[in-house]
Amino acid sequence: MAIYRLLQNSGMRPEEISSITAAYEQALHNLCVKDRDDPLTEMIAKRIIKIAQTDVRDPAVISALAIKELKMR
Repeated sequence: MAIYRLLQNSGMRPEEISSITAAYEQALHNLCVKDRDDPLTEMIAKRIIKIAQTDVRDPAVISALAIKELKMR
């Protein structure tokens, strides 16, 4: 899956990774993305990581912001 590949060797703390992966899973669920090989998954993963780097920690908020940004494109 895209998020796990992108987080490898990221140097992030386990709690940060946990929050990011929860946001990623929630976003995929909310967008009804079932195919983990869909190119959309990498776009979602990158957007979620970018948002998490702004110190937003709540997975639900991260997920919602990522979906909102993707819909604006």
